[in-house]
Amino acid sequence: MDVEHLVVMGVSGTGKSTVGQAVAERLGRPFLEGDALHPEVNVAKMSAGTPLDDDDRRPWLRAVRDTMSVHAGEGRSTVVACSALRRQYRDVLREAQGRVRFLLLDVPPEDLRERVVHRSGHWMPPSLLESQLATLEPLGADEDGVTVPVTGGPDVVVKDALTALA
Repeated sequence: MDVEHLVVMGVSGTGKSTVGQAVAERLGRPFLEGDALHPEVNVAKMSAGTPLDDDDRRPWLRAVRDTMSVHAGEGRSTVVACSALRRQYRDVLREAQGRVRFLLLDVPPEDLRERVVHRSGHWMPPSLLESQLATLEPLGADEDGVTVPVTGGPDVVVKDALTALA
């Protein structure tokens, strides 16, 4: 079997981790939480309400890429939750060993605002959502991936995602 990494992407509050874990379970793959690979300095910066810049993201994206490659080297496909907001960030992830595909979760901005204000236990404050929305570049027609509208609960989104990726 060829190794494939599925990067579940989007801005904060789209459900990357929830959907990614469910997709990983359905596909029988390990789930990698990209946020867990952020350097402490990035977490501190975001926790303080300061958006990351490209220099902040570069080492983090390389860590996500390298983790995917480690799994690929052991013959394992993965599902990864990672914002991957800009094409240049996705270009770094595409350097991982194996096929890298993207699943962009598309949630209307007004729904996102409601979600991030009411979620608990996450270090990313709601104030950073607007900077993420401004940074997000939709998948290009030449990128290996799909965009899935988030129109229902996680089970509906997972079903829609797997159908779109098939």
